[in-house]
Amino acid sequence: MWPWEHAIVGYLAYSLVCHLVFRRSPTGLEAFAAVFASVLPDLIDKPLAWEYGVFQSGYALGHSIFFAVPLSIAVGLLAHWVGRGPAGIAFGVGYLLHLPSDVLDGYLREGQAYPELMLWPLETVTEHDHGQGFTDQFWLFFNRYHHDFLAGDLSTYMWVQLGLASVVALLWLYDGAPVLRELVIWVTRGVRALLPGQS
Repeated sequence: MWPWEHAIVGYLAYSLVCHLVFRRSPTGLEAFAAVFASVLPDLIDKPLAWEYGVFQSGYALGHSIFFAVPLSIAVGLLAHWVGRGPAGIAFGVGYLLHLPSDVLDGYLREGQAYPELMLWPLETVTEHDHGQGFTDQFWLFFNRYHHDFLAGDLSTYMWVQLGLASVVALLWLYDGAPVLRELVIWVTRGVRALLPGQS
């Protein structure tokens, strides 16, 4: 899966957790934590593999269950210690969903699951030689789907992606547009503080 696909899944999952468990919408910090954590395995592994050759593939340390679980527990404990427990839960939900999402994506695209994606260093994954860097890979993907989109030749998988993205965008608006909401409040307070006669 590509990072934006993980972000969609991470936000959707944490928003559902918020509504079902906390009976409220996510805060900006929680939404940010869920989305950031949902793309963090790719931010760790893809550049280290594709740009710097540290790993053989883009599925290594960041995608390993042996790294993901301790990291999520540590972040959760730290968040609880500073009084931001739900943000730690959001991080854990986002990060820990990334790993099985990649396995499921392989099954949906190729009809075969690859659980070894989550088992580095016990299992390693070999993938195509990415003679190009991370940015080049992104533009290659973007150009391919941009062409398909403009030609109106989208696969069922792409239609499902667009549908899910639309649902999550509506959910985000229903939740009060977290992160954007806090940013607007912060900017408004800053502007008011600068205006004469405002406190």
